[in-house]
Amino acid sequence: MSKVCSQCGKKPSFGNNRSHSMVATRRRFDPNLQKIRIFVKGVKTRAYVCTRCLKAGKVQKAV
Repeated sequence: MSKVCSQCGKKPSFGNNRSHSMVATRRRFDPNLQKIRIFVKGVKTRAYVCTRCLKAGKVQKAV
């Protein structure tokens, strides 16, 4: 699965897991992507869109 929003280009960011002893190990923060049907140039397609773009109304859902 692609981890990039097709609308805004949001990608995973990286950080650290911190254990009780404060040992740092690398981890990924993935965006909340949903696979939905949207209109792209008047054509219905399926795409991965982040929930922030959905909530803001940046995409037009194809029903």
